[in-house]
Amino acid sequence: MAEPIPSISPGADLADPAHLADLLRRLRRRADLSQRELAVRAGVPQSAVARVESGRVADPRYRTVERLIRAAGGRLDVTVDPGPGGKADTPSGEAAPVPHDDLRDQAGRRYPAHLDVWEVREPRDWPGAWWAEWYTLPPRLWPLPLPPATYRLNRDYRDERREREEVRRSVRVRRVTGPTVPATAWRFVAEMPDGGLVGELRAHDESPHLRWGDRGGPQDREVVIDGVLVAVAYRRLGIGRRLVEALLGAIGPVCARALTGHPGIIFLHACGFGVESGRPAAMRHVPVSGGQPPRW
Repeated sequence: MAEPIPSISPGADLADPAHLADLLRRLRRRADLSQRELAVRAGVPQSAVARVESGRVADPRYRTVERLIRAAGGRLDVTVDPGPGGKADTPSGEAAPVPHDDLRDQAGRRYPAHLDVWEVREPRDWPGAWWAEWYTLPPRLWPLPLPPATYRLNRDYRDERREREEVRRSVRVRRVTGPTVPATAWRFVAEMPDGGLVGELRAHDESPHLRWGDRGGPQDREVVIDGVLVAVAYRRLGIGRRLVEALLGAIGPVCARALTGHPGIIFLHACGFGVESGRPAAMRHVPVSGGQPPRW
């Protein structure tokens, strides 16, 4: 029966000359090799083996250590400690691959591995696009060409972006029912796994016939969106769109409408809403002091 490959105690540091010397002697004994024979197999001078085994080398080269251990029948593995949460990056305990390793800049170079890099498909994806708020601007009017990918050097921004991406992946949308919600009302919430609320939509049923004073059956109704709210830190993650889609999926073929202004118009337009002609304009009552209101 073959002897087990010698190993050092957990947590031992191969940078410590004493640990490395002990391991190499044990490996050489198991392989039944002299220092000269091990040196020939590893392709290093015999004096290098002697210095390592005696502990006289304070900082041996990694390549030399690897050659000696492999020549003696051992194996040199690199393990990754768990992250702050106590979990490894991958089930096998290895470091997770760089997600953007296949991206290249205009010169064909890799982007920094320690930063988060993302593709630029439209101006909103690029921090350098200061005109991104007007993302309906046609490409011919963009003041700068878009790069293939981008990143931020600011680590605070990186951490904020990672937190936002985690929220995007983890958030769940559900409908709220019960005694607190009237039968003619709708409420949807966007929650994190721990129950934290990050978004909410409220709407109510309405009969369009009420506006004109004629009669209509119970099947003649439409849903009016009262409001869509998303926490400021988590906007532009698609949470508001998911809330609206949940409502539209629940009401089926029933018409849905909303009364809003900018930037709500842009948001609802992205959700499939359009401006409907023939609807009454939005009006509000303004108190008049010192006289009668104007007559039209």
